[in-house]
Amino acid sequence: MPQILRIGPYTIYFWSNENNPLEPIHVHIAEGTPSENATKIWITSTGKTLLSNNSSHIPDRILRKIMRIIESNSAAIIEKWINQFGEIRYFC
Repeated sequence: MPQILRIGPYTIYFWSNENNPLEPIHVHIAEGTPSENATKIWITSTGKTLLSNNSSHIPDRILRKIMRIIESNSAAIIEKWINQFGEIRYFC
């Protein structure tokens, strides 16, 4: 699970196995240790973020802040996705 960013106690990461066929680009967010039930954020072709689910139950105010940080780093995150998975698909 490559860690992408760390924001306070929250880890933003990819799962090493993102299914076959590969899912559209997204990151997971968990407080502390990465888990399968983490919050999932899609990244669109324009770098905007969309909430898939908030399974980690991150408070709304904090989640909005994290999503803004992901958006501002979306180009670097997309580049890391390509390096990790070798291809890219967008949610929309």
